[in-house]
Amino acid sequence: MGRLDGKRALVTAAGQGIGRASALAMAAEGAQVFATDVNEAALEELTEAGIETYVLDALDPVSIRKGVWHAQPDVLFNCAGFVHHGTIMDADEDEWDFAFDLNVRSMFRSVQAVLPGMLERGSGSIINMSSALGSIIGAPNRFIYGTTKAAVVGLTKSVATDYIKQGIRCNCICPGTVESPSWHDRVKALGEELGSYDAAMKQFVARQPMGRVAKAEEIASLVVYLASDESAFTTGHTHIIDGGWSGQ
Repeated sequence: MGRLDGKRALVTAAGQGIGRASALAMAAEGAQVFATDVNEAALEELTEAGIETYVLDALDPVSIRKGVWHAQPDVLFNCAGFVHHGTIMDADEDEWDFAFDLNVRSMFRSVQAVLPGMLERGSGSIINMSSALGSIIGAPNRFIYGTTKAAVVGLTKSVATDYIKQGIRCNCICPGTVESPSWHDRVKALGEELGSYDAAMKQFVARQPMGRVAKAEEIASLVVYLASDESAFTTGHTHIIDGGWSGQ
């Protein structure tokens, strides 16, 4: 028996990284997974693994509603997001608006879309991707990103409080640095500033007390737990999984 037998799970940004690892992990535990991404080609590996996939644009409210209507999920994992680089003096309003649209507003829309079905069934688990970087710890050159991820914590706690007596749980995951294609892109970008990829990699790894970054599969294990009935007494929490970064 899998821990997620009988559950339907909708995952956004499932084309790579934590989203992909989580879709595979939930399917392995018996869930019927609906893996979505704005990039259809990125979902090919999951399709080949027997997981139902389709395009969902987290910036488009119509696409979100259609995706939710099709999946009718018992579990929603909001994984879509983007990391902007820079301080407040580097930020412009277009970047600010894009980050809040993707990192926060998309969650507002998807949670609002899934709640009626969950309320009708009397149960549901909503899992939002936040970050250790934001309301928990600060990091250089992450002004916009940290601000949006702090907002996700507030969104999560509000939803959890409003629906705690109606069978709905809402939690957020706050990782440290996680190895993924998008992270390697950020390392390359920093490497251009520092003069080498290796120097950038050392800087990222140095802030992790364990001396390494997380694997996407390690975060996926927490997603499975929060999706399962094993976490039935857990709601409204920031689940920090950062290799001790914020504990220094």
